[in-house]
Amino acid sequence: MNLVNVILTGFREIASHKFRSLLTILGIILGVSSLVAMSALVKGMELGLKEALTAMGGLEKIRVESQMDLPIHQRHLQDRVTGVTLPDVEALRQSAPLVHTITPSYELWGRGSRTVLAYKDKTARPFSFVGTWPGALALNEHIVKHGRMFNELDEEEARSVCVIGTGIRDQLFGDPDEIGTEVIPIGEIITINRQPFTIVGMFEHYESEPARIQRLARAAARKNMGGPNRGSSPWDRAKGGHFAFRLKNNTVYIPLKTMLLNFQSGTKAVSSFSARLSSLQMKVKDIDLLEPALQQVRNVLMTTHHGLEDFAFRTDEDWAAEISRTIHDARMSGGIIAAISLIVGGIGIANIMLASISERVREIGIRKSIGATTQDIFVQILVESTVLAMLGGALGLAVSAGLTHLVGQFSPNENTPVITLAALLAAFGASVAVGVLAGLWPALKASRLHPIQALKYD
Repeated sequence: MNLVNVILTGFREIASHKFRSLLTILGIILGVSSLVAMSALVKGMELGLKEALTAMGGLEKIRVESQMDLPIHQRHLQDRVTGVTLPDVEALRQSAPLVHTITPSYELWGRGSRTVLAYKDKTARPFSFVGTWPGALALNEHIVKHGRMFNELDEEEARSVCVIGTGIRDQLFGDPDEIGTEVIPIGEIITINRQPFTIVGMFEHYESEPARIQRLARAAARKNMGGPNRGSSPWDRAKGGHFAFRLKNNTVYIPLKTMLLNFQSGTKAVSSFSARLSSLQMKVKDIDLLEPALQQVRNVLMTTHHGLEDFAFRTDEDWAAEISRTIHDARMSGGIIAAISLIVGGIGIANIMLASISERVREIGIRKSIGATTQDIFVQILVESTVLAMLGGALGLAVSAGLTHLVGQFSPNENTPVITLAALLAAFGASVAVGVLAGLWPALKASRLHPIQALKYD
């Protein structure tokens, strides 16, 4: 038996029933294309989340937050809760060698923090308004593109200076994409909750790679269109891509001492030195030492807090684990949907192969009578089934490019689908496997036909 001839016979059989074959393999086409599109969407989501994770400081960052609620066995000591304070920073520097860049911060979060920035008749509400030390730059992967970061002298003298993100600049001074020129408001005086602050620095614009590509394409389109500015689009409001980038673009940093003296109620009455902070942030020297570093930090804080657990740890490892779970769930859901389509396609192939055998009983009888073996008939039917599935798989790969592009139009720009070679191979391999499985029973049935009875078949 010549395998090439068998394959060519399979193609001839498909060509002689074009419309029926197309309907038969439609399920395979849908299954393969949806499998590739799902894989591309999940891959894009994975890359977007990992990019955002890196932008927020990476797995090496540890965050220790004040926690007002004590464990149940310490609730009777609630009046002694202090949360994390500046003395904790010095204690960690002296006794926790596994971490570095220990930086305190006091933060007012979210649009509801009532923090209002104003410049002339324009106002802005930052996502994050933070009083901190210059070390926050390295911790949170910030880069000052214009001007400077406030320094130790600004901190010591509690100067009213600030460093803003480009999102704040856009709201107060204008978006360069709209007004057509770069705006660098270094030296400008704005008010933060009616208190004057001088802008000494501005961060670079943070955005995901897909968002950057879309922004450049949009700018090129505007340049070609010319004419007056057409205002903001929904895309503008989401520019930057993932929430992590938009958060960084809408951040305002001021010296910690300035924050504690001016924006923390009751601080002036006590001391900024002993004031409760929002968090202490630091980085572990080696990600492989994360657990020992956490234990080391915990031991130090348990000593300085006299055994009170009025603090809690947050690490980006938790976020990374959540990303892995999300990716796994999305991959499983999409895989199940694609598998259902492939199963339906396989049933269709099995059905059409059984119908084909019924039409070709006499042909099979003649072949057996002139010397074809049971194995020859089995292989022929199995190859025809597989060729049918392979054709569906190939068409599915072609359709998947268009389907992936269509899905990309409706997905967030930070999750731009990415087709990988592994996904293409896996989807095509799945279609071949379905073809083999779908052809087993028809091939077995055809190979068992008795040649005399087959020749009598009308």
